[in-house]
Amino acid sequence: MIDFLSEYLPNGLAILLAALLAAAVIVGFMGVSALLLIWGERKISGRIQDRLGPTRVGPFGLLQSLADGIKLIAKEDTTPAAADATLFRLAPYLAFCATFIAFIALPAAPNVIAVDLSIGVFFVLAVLSSEVFGVLLAGYASGSKWSIYGGLREAAQVVSYEVPRSLCVLVPVVLAGTLNLTAMSQQQIGYFWNWNLFHDPFTFVAFFIFFTTATASCKRAPFDLAEAESELVAGFHTEYSGIRWSYFFMAEYGSMFAVSGLAAILFLGGWHTGFLPFEPVERWGLWMGSLFDVLVFIGKGYLLVFVMMWMRWTLPRLRIDQVMMTCLKYFLPISCVLLLGVCLWQLLVSPRVGEAVRYILAGSVTLGGIVVGLQLLRPIPNTAPAGELPGVWARPTSKL
Repeated sequence: MIDFLSEYLPNGLAILLAALLAAAVIVGFMGVSALLLIWGERKISGRIQDRLGPTRVGPFGLLQSLADGIKLIAKEDTTPAAADATLFRLAPYLAFCATFIAFIALPAAPNVIAVDLSIGVFFVLAVLSSEVFGVLLAGYASGSKWSIYGGLREAAQVVSYEVPRSLCVLVPVVLAGTLNLTAMSQQQIGYFWNWNLFHDPFTFVAFFIFFTTATASCKRAPFDLAEAESELVAGFHTEYSGIRWSYFFMAEYGSMFAVSGLAAILFLGGWHTGFLPFEPVERWGLWMGSLFDVLVFIGKGYLLVFVMMWMRWTLPRLRIDQVMMTCLKYFLPISCVLLLGVCLWQLLVSPRVGEAVRYILAGSVTLGGIVVGLQLLRPIPNTAPAGELPGVWARPTSKL
């Protein structure tokens, strides 16, 4: 982009215009994604709870999130009398900007990236971790005990889960030998068994540990102790209203896609489909090929976000002591073992054995996916009595 603009504009102006265009694209993508993901979560939670979700505003309720956004903009923006007004207003923007900056280094395709950093992995982890400052500042500045409790919980949780998350990130970094996200994705070119997920048993387990710890870093259930409505009213954002309140949730949904995109690059082949024997850019040209790669990358990110939503509406919330124990007693030692194991695997295991293990892992996951898919497609017999859900066994009646 900069090279193209430099042909028609001075170098400094070309850099500034390219930065503004990149920022506009990223902010627009975050805004549209937030609207779609909020609508999607309402629909998913409705289906899980045997209800419909939004249906009235727009087709399939698609405009419900837009209507809620207009309502939040129109609502009064209040600041509590006991709050630190300056810090109270600053906190939502700090949380939002931390998520926004992470998208700068995420490559959606070989040529679709704002800044291709040689330390892209380190940069994304660093800026995503800084979102906790906005949460902690919001709790501190609100002048409410419920808010400060939520902020302190989030600080303890995020700082603890950063350690196993970073150790799991080091597992694919050891395989790739680089911190550049574009290079890591390019190394997984080809069919899906070339993805880092199937390289060895240690990277296979590391993906699930990383995804779980990343879910905790996004304040998603069952790790949503920063909000915990049943305990802390609404947690760190109890005193917020209107548009500032919405910034926290834009940051949350942005973080969900950012960590999902990072997981896709590190373990799931990035923008590679895993079944095409050619590169779309080479076969279909730069524009069509890049568009296809971007759609594949976004699809993988949305799929992992869907799993986060699925977990939220399926699992109960943990207590804060259980959250901390799970991290320090289980995830931390497991991630250390995974890092040590992948290093020894690289040194001691021959390429032929590694290739056989790769095929076994990929084949097992494929077979498991086919079995699960067939079970999901199997019709549920409606054997339940009137008033019961389909597929529920009739309760036996005891005769006394």
